[in-house]
Amino acid sequence: MNASDILKNRTICFSGHRPEKLPYGGSERSSVTRVIKSILYKAILDSIGEGYDTFITGLARGVDLWAGEIILELKAQGEKIKLIAVAPYKGHGKNFRGSEKFLLGNILLKADETVYISEAYSRGCMRMRNEYMVDHSGKLIAVISDYRSGTGATIKYAQKQGVITRLIDVKKLDEQIRRMGSSNINYENFLT
Repeated sequence: MNASDILKNRTICFSGHRPEKLPYGGSERSSVTRVIKSILYKAILDSIGEGYDTFITGLARGVDLWAGEIILELKAQGEKIKLIAVAPYKGHGKNFRGSEKFLLGNILLKADETVYISEAYSRGCMRMRNEYMVDHSGKLIAVISDYRSGTGATIKYAQKQGVITRLIDVKKLDEQIRRMGSSNINYENFLT
């Protein structure tokens, strides 16, 4: 095993849907969104406990930004971890608004490293960004409800590459919250 394999085996990347593809549009007031963020937080903490110390966010609205925000919060609390921001192209996020624009700017400012896949937007730059993240990671944490999506393609690519995948199943989670409420959730049941 060479040095780059060791680094790869200590690195995690994230994938997930944009807010409008999540239940209730990914609203911060939604119990589903709060539970997704809690499961994501726990998955990251568990991964740190397993020896992962480098985290890659693809800077997409929703899950990617939430994961980046969690990593920055844990770094501020003293965790010895690194955040790598991988943008699909220079100028990514120029159309973001409100808190998403602020969060993107904060992540870009505080990331340990920023990688730009392409100088300008191109039809394949999002896929290339996703593959770059997987190719540099030993584990993928993904929030998924629709496998016919960029996140679904990223999961399939990671599995094909032999990367460990941990999935947060949003459809299953939403169904259980509707039946039982968010206070009765066993988070381990939704991180497979």
